[in-house]
Amino acid sequence: MGDVLAGFHAAWEFESDSVLIRYVRGIRTPKLFQALGERRVPLEAIEGVTLTPGKRGTVVLRLEPRPGADPLTEAAAGQLKESSDPYRLVLPAERETLAEYYADELRAQLTESGPAERHLVAAPEPPLQFKAYDGKATFDGTSVAFRWFWTGASSAKWKAGDQRFPVSELSGVEWRSPEVFEGHLRLLRRDTTVPAPAQADQDPAAVVFGLGYGPVHESLPFAAAVLAAVRDSAAVPAISPAAATGGVPSARRDPADIAERIRHLGELHQAGLVTDEEFSSKKAELLAEL
Repeated sequence: MGDVLAGFHAAWEFESDSVLIRYVRGIRTPKLFQALGERRVPLEAIEGVTLTPGKRGTVVLRLEPRPGADPLTEAAAGQLKESSDPYRLVLPAERETLAEYYADELRAQLTESGPAERHLVAAPEPPLQFKAYDGKATFDGTSVAFRWFWTGASSAKWKAGDQRFPVSELSGVEWRSPEVFEGHLRLLRRDTTVPAPAQADQDPAAVVFGLGYGPVHESLPFAAAVLAAVRDSAAVPAISPAAATGGVPSARRDPADIAERIRHLGELHQAGLVTDEEFSSKKAELLAEL
């Protein structure tokens, strides 16, 4: 098709096998759209197209993605506000006829429906990071790391220490929007022999959100990227850390960082939150990283 239909916050370019969505930058554009930049949605990832009346003299053209076709919407699990739906194109009501034309053209090209066997829409590319209330989360494409903040992390997380999870050890991601109570990002592990704590603030495999921490435009793309990597790794044989690095030891931690961790560990010990045995064991672990 090759035509372009521009709306208030995005422009859709209709190609022979996909729709290229370019999001407009501006103070009124949702931050999630600005973070995504642009997305190419293959026609095989779409199972329907709707055109409905919008608010205040607008119409809304929307693509209906197949379940499981997009890691972003899969991670969101229906929690996105309507205004932050990346598949909506809001147009002035006077362009309804033109929008209906493109909707009909798209419907005529759709041949797939039902759950997709794999992700068909590309996930945001790592490296990605964001600050949660109790720690900093980073993803380099192969593993997720949580580094706890002494001002927000629970004693359970401090006892466990900073965490790193290879995607090969994960089965999925649980994202709860920061715009609701108890928002968090929790990594779901393949090894379920030890049940995860019910509360995310006690789970070393989770970071919790809060006012200004883990906003949607940062934490949701992060969750989608991790989910996509987990799905991709499911069909790839696991590789040992030594083999992955060619037998070269991993990089050592910053001595200043280790010293700060030991200092805080000592504070927890003095406050009675860490036993003598836990203090000695954890201190030895930290010193071994030097």
